Amino acid sequence: MVRRSQSSNPRPLVVLTAGTDWGTRAAKQRRASGAEFPMPRKQGAKVAALRKTIRLVGTAIKAERWREARYQLSHARALVNALPAAQTTQEREQLARLRQRFAARDTPAAKAARRSKKTKSTSSARSGSKKSAAKSTAKKRSTAKAMQKPKPVPVRDLGDRYINRAALGYGTAEET
Repeated sequence: MVRRSQSSNPRPLVVLTAGTDWGTRAAKQRRASGAEFPMPRKQGAKVAALRKTIRLVGTAIKAERWREARYQLSHARALVNALPAAQTTQEREQLARLRQRFAARDTPAAKAARRSKKTKSTSSARSGSKKSAAKSTAKKRSTAKAMQKPKPVPVRDLGDRYINRAALGYGTAEET
């Protein structure tokens, strides 16, 4: 059972429903799956819409917009189901490849590739385009030397301090 408020009812009444009326609920109350859209009537229009959706899925996956890709994949699935299988063999193969790419988005290899892409973009942005080649090579040499020799860790000089060993439980105060 789900609580649902009746906004058109002037009395503050809450109705419990079993979820059968979810098709008529407000758009904010549940996520759109992509399958709810006005389906084109003619076969040619359906095929054209399917091809456009496949292009949109590809661009969304390439740009790593995963929510849009999920939405467009469900949209494409609804279109493919509305068309005869013999007419959409190429599109079904393309969709299968796109689904594999979409499913591989959370694999360790994909995450590592994304991480390396980010580090490449930040390092190229840091180097700057106005610097001369001589300056950048000199900078690379100095950083390479710094990487080879680690800096020594500074030794903390605590001075001559009296440690009360008796208070720590190591012996009597006279021993120290």
